[in-house]
Amino acid sequence: TECVSGCVCPEGLFDDGRGGCVKRKDCPCIHNNEWYSSGEKIKVDCNTCTCQKGVWKCTDNVCYGTCMIYGSGHYNTFDGKFYDFDGSCEYVATQDFCGDKNSSGSFSIITENVPCGTTGVTCSKAIKMFLGVMKALSNRSATPLPAILEVIPETVGLYLVIEASNGVMLIWDKKTTVFIKLSPDYKGKVCGLCGNFDDKANNDFTTRSGLQESNPLNFGNSWKQSPMCPDVTQEIKPCDLKPHRKSWAEKECSIIQSDVFKICHSKVNPHPFYEACVHDACSCDSGGDCECFCSAVAAYAQECIKAEACVFWRTPDICPIFCDYYN
Repeated sequence: TECVSGCVCPEGLFDDGRGGCVKRKDCPCIHNNEWYSSGEKIKVDCNTCTCQKGVWKCTDNVCYGTCMIYGSGHYNTFDGKFYDFDGSCEYVATQDFCGDKNSSGSFSIITENVPCGTTGVTCSKAIKMFLGVMKALSNRSATPLPAILEVIPETVGLYLVIEASNGVMLIWDKKTTVFIKLSPDYKGKVCGLCGNFDDKANNDFTTRSGLQESNPLNFGNSWKQSPMCPDVTQEIKPCDLKPHRKSWAEKECSIIQSDVFKICHSKVNPHPFYEACVHDACSCDSGGDCECFCSAVAAYAQECIKAEACVFWRTPDICPIFCDYYN
């Protein structure tokens, strides 16, 4: 008999997975390749899980969804789909009116993407947040009508945070990183570059017309605000265009795959964040290379924090922050 697997223990005792034998009530639990003793608690998003007799017992709170837009065209949707899109235009990041001309909603968030280097990649440099009763006038635009909504803007450390009483929150680092958080009430009711927030990543590429796409470029093009903007027709590979920057980019970004972030590797896959970092470090060749690198690493660090893996990666030499000022 055993809690998990391993050696055979005396009658009445169970293998604890760590070379010992324990009573049933003391069986440990495993999470992300780490062992937790009976009674220990972990946070999984907004829920708390407790180890009980070798099994995790979790609360069933419905959590806020988070979409992240950062660096040179990197998107992580509410449902966790990671993709790149380098369009130079205004695009719908997310909104809650997704039907025909007669549909209405309560908010729309628009991202303005502009070139952030000489290679053609784009960064989100401006965000527009519309709150109120949104009435669609065509399949491409909407007009916000006045509504009574409490909006609380505040600065929290590095970030400007705007929280509205309708369950919409915008967090911006005043550079190229944006987090959009939505209350569970919006599950399955939103659309745009951030996906539909229905807990299924495989249908996040739903175009403005409601079609399922497999190509991120076709999906992204469908959400541009102006038909005058050119469509994106090919993926930009800045390291191929600027090969002299590639070795430097790989060296700098290797911190994501190093022991500095070791505690996080089993919780959040570092590979897409490393690839995005190299992409950004190659592309930001007009004076903002260090800022792009730091934003890319910070994006991974933020996902690690969400997964309960706090990493201290900034140093006086690597993306320092003057904490006295921000505190």
